[in-house]
Amino acid sequence: MDLLNAIRSFIKVVEAGSIAGGARALGLSPAAVSQNLARLEAHLQVRLLSRTTRSMALTPAGSLYYERVRHIERDLTMAEQAVTTPDSEPQGRLCIASSSAFGRHVLAPLIPAFAARYPQLSIELVMTDRKVNHAREDVDVSLRITPQLEDHLLARHVARIPFICCASPGYLASAGWPATPEALREHRCLVFRYPVDGRFLTWGFMRDGLRFEAQFGPVLISDDIDALTQMALNDGGITRLAEFIVRPYLDTGRLVPLFEFSPDALAYARPEPMDVYLCLADRFAMTGKVRVFMDYLQDCLGDSWRVQA
Repeated sequence: MDLLNAIRSFIKVVEAGSIAGGARALGLSPAAVSQNLARLEAHLQVRLLSRTTRSMALTPAGSLYYERVRHIERDLTMAEQAVTTPDSEPQGRLCIASSSAFGRHVLAPLIPAFAARYPQLSIELVMTDRKVNHAREDVDVSLRITPQLEDHLLARHVARIPFICCASPGYLASAGWPATPEALREHRCLVFRYPVDGRFLTWGFMRDGLRFEAQFGPVLISDDIDALTQMALNDGGITRLAEFIVRPYLDTGRLVPLFEFSPDALAYARPEPMDVYLCLADRFAMTGKVRVFMDYLQDCLGDSWRVQA
């Protein structure tokens, strides 16, 4: 029996969630993958997968075995690369997943120069506000905000981005100017809803070292940040946007910032910033191509993206 190929079949089936999906990932037929699984279970003398015509699940023994062998193929590949091309430049596919707004407004403008620096890389940018599965979707690295973090991922903080509450001059002329975040309950607010679980992105504020969340009045809702921006530009209400999105509109006066600090403010509160993390599936995912991307991103963002909380 080819034990390594049997283990590879087992790993891919678990990651894909089905024998058919594992077979597609390996370029084999489902029958061949099933035979590899049967040989592996016979070799171990234990059932790894509980299979029916409609479902498949790891047995307790299968879960334990998967945790012990899931890095084998990656370790072998990295070992081979280390001894055969120790000084070569990064090459192959690099898949980067990002929240939609950060990917569109920050990463996408930076990637062409990164690609020019490393021409042997094939780079794919996946933009989504759901939580991607690194293993099943073949993602090398993901950029996530705090609500998207997961316990099993390795996360490195890369940026802290200011949020700004703002509205158009037209909306403020008709609805009035809220003096404090507490006054937002009297205004129409433009709110982001996470597309995966339906939660609102809360509007956190800091005042005198204490955090609190603003309460909304009537709301307009979208699962797309750029749609909320367009609503605000067209007198739709008050919204809360990352500075990298709203800055051009503030500079031209199309949007007006709210709750700005002034020496006369008795109850000054500022929007809570957004933390962005670079996430890896595990320590083995820190390959050469991921490391150069991480270094490049941190160089590009620089100290200006590390405002104080």
